[in-house]
Amino acid sequence: MSDLPLSQPAPVLCIGVGNPLRADDAIGLLVAQAILNRQPAAVHVVESNGDGTELLSTWAAYHAVIIIDAVASGGLPGQIYRFDAGSLPLPMRPYTASSHGFGVAEAIEMGRAINQLPRVLIVYGIEGGSFELGKPLTPAVVAAVPIVAERIMADIHAMQQAAPIT
Repeated sequence: MSDLPLSQPAPVLCIGVGNPLRADDAIGLLVAQAILNRQPAAVHVVESNGDGTELLSTWAAYHAVIIIDAVASGGLPGQIYRFDAGSLPLPMRPYTASSHGFGVAEAIEMGRAINQLPRVLIVYGIEGGSFELGKPLTPAVVAAVPIVAERIMADIHAMQQAAPIT
């Protein structure tokens, strides 16, 4: 008889998107690192520069994906947005100032068009205050890291409770 559990949590993919050289654009990478530091079971964490074609291939093998990225919608730096992108298109306003030519929003809509979205796709956007090359992150944006990480951990727990692999 095997010592393996009868069921295990379904793997969840967390993708931190960003550019560490462009101030608040690095926030997705920082949140991904915070998730990785918690060492959650059955969670894979990767970093991405936000290239849409890379995102499509990265999430292809997963049923549950969480993406974390900086947004620029004119809101207050550090403001947190959560979108259920598997059910509804992303609102384009936060993503209109993206530095990614074919980025997160475009990859999601392309995936939707070609029927290659994960079953569950959650996007966390953190409002950036500065995207200047070589500048440090805005303090309000850095303060959002533990808040977003905690929310993501709650999402991961809910996903894994809802969809164990048997």
